[in-house]
Amino acid sequence: MLPLNFAGDGLIPVIVQDVTTREVLMMAYANEEAVHLTQSTGYAHYYSRSRKKLWKKGEESGHFQNVKQVLVDCDEDCLIYEVEQTGAACHTGYRTCFYRTLEGETIGKKIFDPEKVYGKTGH
Repeated sequence: MLPLNFAGDGLIPVIVQDVTTREVLMMAYANEEAVHLTQSTGYAHYYSRSRKKLWKKGEESGHFQNVKQVLVDCDEDCLIYEVEQTGAACHTGYRTCFYRTLEGETIGKKIFDPEKVYGKTGH
């Protein structure tokens, strides 16, 4: 494995992209353990900065990310996970976290109701 440059907080940004459509699904952070778990299991793992804990994408929602390939940028300080996405990537129920324009127009497709899945609303 290439050496990765984790930031001072021990995290590296991860861009998540649909392996088939090339659509950007989300952006998250991973620590070294999350990257190793992603490699060893084939499923996306991240580090939550707000909850301060490791998490596997889909562990609550069932919307898993099967990682097909991990790409490293030239500075080795950012990753792309190319994934097969089950269901939606966004916790708000949309297929991708990038479902709004800067002007606030919703352009994405809602896949599920977050209140039914998590017992609370998204944003």
